[in-house]
Amino acid sequence: MTVKKTKTVEKTTLTASERALKCAELAFDKKAFDIRVRDISRVSSIADYMVIISGASDKQNQAIADNIRTGLKKFGKVNNIEGATDGKWIVMDYGDVLVHVFHDQLRRYYDLDGLWGMAPELELSAEIRSACKETDF
Repeated sequence: MTVKKTKTVEKTTLTASERALKCAELAFDKKAFDIRVRDISRVSSIADYMVIISGASDKQNQAIADNIRTGLKKFGKVNNIEGATDGKWIVMDYGDVLVHVFHDQLRRYYDLDGLWGMAPELELSAEIRSACKETDF
């Protein structure tokens, strides 16, 4: 009789800032643009970080949210996702990090960037920071 060896897999944990930055990277992988990560810990008790992301279409927003969800799965499950079916404004709640994936027009309308403007931004890589909407042809 052979004995099957089982591996114990340690679940890696991320700090809140690492999780927020990972969300930004995973969104960038799906061609998200205008990605911002704000430290809201000093101005709100709802979370420590807020990630605000823009996509060009409902389908792209769904792909961005799905990539974030699957990419962070090994670090823990998302608590709740709202708006994924519609894809216009998707909110992902990781407890310490809130992720907002917006259709570009809705982002401008609701202006979370202006609302949370007093919260400092985390430094993102130059590549992610400079990602902007592809021009229409």
